[in-house]
Amino acid sequence: MNILLAIFIGGGMGSVARFGISSFLTSGFKEINPIGTLAANFISTLILGIILYLTSDKIIIAPTMKALFIVGFCGGFSTFSTFSYETFELIRSGNYYFATANLLVSIFLGIGVLFILARSI
Repeated sequence: MNILLAIFIGGGMGSVARFGISSFLTSGFKEINPIGTLAANFISTLILGIILYLTSDKIIIAPTMKALFIVGFCGGFSTFSTFSYETFELIRSGNYYFATANLLVSIFLGIGVLFILARSI
């Protein structure tokens, strides 16, 4: 399989998965709620860390499959633009506490997961 096609397929799967998780977690809210994006970004980072851990020297995976999962799926599943938009909307609506919490939790969870997994390699 061509690497670009693999990224395309993985990105589509990741985007659909993100939409599903976000819709499921935020279906009862009328206003902006970043929990769906936070969950998708966390899960995507976890998947990325696990794949990087497994492919470091434990499992050999074809470059095409690595691109499908890392660039495609994780790239489509996580979203910085939605995170930025939701944080901006929280600030604009005066929810400074939730905006700050969203920033801090997102950053520390994302980096923390990769740090913990990287220490295992």
